[in-house]
Amino acid sequence: MKRKALLKAVAGVVAATTVLTACGANDKPAQTGGEVKPGGTVRLLNDSATQQYDPAKSGSLVVTALGLVHRRLTSWKVAPGQDTTIIPDLATDTGRPTEGGKTWTFTLKDNVKYNDGSPIKAQDIKWGLERTYAAAFSGGLTYHKDLLSPGLAYKGPFEGGKELDSIETPDDKTIVFHLARPYGDWNWIASTPAFSPVPKGKGQEADYGNHPVASGPYVLEKYERGKEARLVRNPHWDRATDDTRKANPDTIVFQLGQDTSVISKRLIDDSGDDQSAFSIPFASPAQLAQIQANPSAKSRVVTSESGALAYLTLNTQRGKLVDPKVRQAFQYAVDKAAYQVASAGNAQLAGDIATTLITPGLQGREQFDLYPAPPSGDPEKAKKLLAEAGLPNGLDGLVLATRNENSYPEKAAAIQAALARANIKITIKALDEDTYTSEVDTKGISDYDLTLTSWQPDIPSANANIQPLFQSTEIGNGGVNESRYANPEVDRLITEAQATLDPAEAGKKWAALDKKILGDSPVVPLIYTRNSFLHGSKFGNVVIGRFPAYPDYRQFGLIQ
Repeated sequence: MKRKALLKAVAGVVAATTVLTACGANDKPAQTGGEVKPGGTVRLLNDSATQQYDPAKSGSLVVTALGLVHRRLTSWKVAPGQDTTIIPDLATDTGRPTEGGKTWTFTLKDNVKYNDGSPIKAQDIKWGLERTYAAAFSGGLTYHKDLLSPGLAYKGPFEGGKELDSIETPDDKTIVFHLARPYGDWNWIASTPAFSPVPKGKGQEADYGNHPVASGPYVLEKYERGKEARLVRNPHWDRATDDTRKANPDTIVFQLGQDTSVISKRLIDDSGDDQSAFSIPFASPAQLAQIQANPSAKSRVVTSESGALAYLTLNTQRGKLVDPKVRQAFQYAVDKAAYQVASAGNAQLAGDIATTLITPGLQGREQFDLYPAPPSGDPEKAKKLLAEAGLPNGLDGLVLATRNENSYPEKAAAIQAALARANIKITIKALDEDTYTSEVDTKGISDYDLTLTSWQPDIPSANANIQPLFQSTEIGNGGVNESRYANPEVDRLITEAQATLDPAEAGKKWAALDKKILGDSPVVPLIYTRNSFLHGSKFGNVVIGRFPAYPDYRQFGLIQ
């Protein structure tokens, strides 16, 4: 897949890794003061100036904004304290694999309609997927692309009207996918935005996302970049066909381009319409102190159990870092406790220390630690490994690339200080998002020795934790294998795990890959970040499950 990391790609979700308490999600009731009832207007305050409602261009999770307007073949059941499970959405089931998982068949439910009252057809799912191959409609998640068109030979439906032959629609309700190879997670992939229906023949205009045809409970009534996205009810959405979307509010207003400090102040003050509001981004550490000092605001914070994996990448194709023993020294040199403090002020606020690649909440994850050390690290052990690798005086002249936002410069400084204890001297280069993507993710050969970043999977599968970050095909061209890790045996095992249909068996294979990759030390796991969200006193049903570490927008409503 060729796209930015999820924490930047998700439409409508930009959350900092700071929290108020160490409690799990929803330890404090989200709907203090009463029961959520249908009706009214909720406001979601967003610091981003844009939202993407074209499913071909979106990396939005099932639980966020796009899912209010567009349905998909499958969906997720999310609940606090429970693993996220797959359930049908537009389809009658979660897919029927044959040929060992190389062919998947779905049947659409009865009475599923667009906002104009016309029926949703299997051909519309196919058309929506075909749109994603056109260059003008790139930018969304791409797990499906190479599986349906090896080598991406297919270029979309707009020039010459060519169809994607790997997708069959024998009738209006049946869609059959013929994949290039067996793929056990195809039912999860069918929950990504590309599997949203677009009426066949529509969506050829570049601004389709400003006026999409809706299949979900809401229609995009108004979109004004930097100001507002307004969703109103879809009169032809049938609640009886949809098990996940509560569709409580009559109207959902995203206020775009808001200053984060202003958002925080509005919700702390909790007056007027802001009592019915929710913050998509979270406050800075300085603002957290204000919230902690306000009992009312503190009671209106909901925190995830876990979240993205924050990690330090080591460029396995550059200089002395080609030696695994040199890379293993970094596992002991880092000070994860200092990283926690730099992230959010203290360990409790930041998230738990990480020792695995697969994040908590995913099936098959195993807890282990190949490099046991105190939270502050073991610089003497790091020095010993460097000496054994022929570097008794350590390393000098390394360059660490990181983003210049969300306290990344402070976190990079903590890494720099920790490495210095082990005689590893680095220079930090803080880059804006576009430059970081261009210099680190687009180039096949990076000029940087280290990068500091984070990752949360696009789907609740360890596949989405491991494959994007460590398969050799994800080096450069927008991929996120920033360690430039290329191991043919790991590539083979990834393909083998992806082909496994039984989730439990696949989980074991992904856990084994977690250990195998970490044995090569292409990255240093730092923490599993937590996310927290503040809402007004009349805003209810702020639900966060074990995955993802974001609230389920489908449940939102007003306490009346």
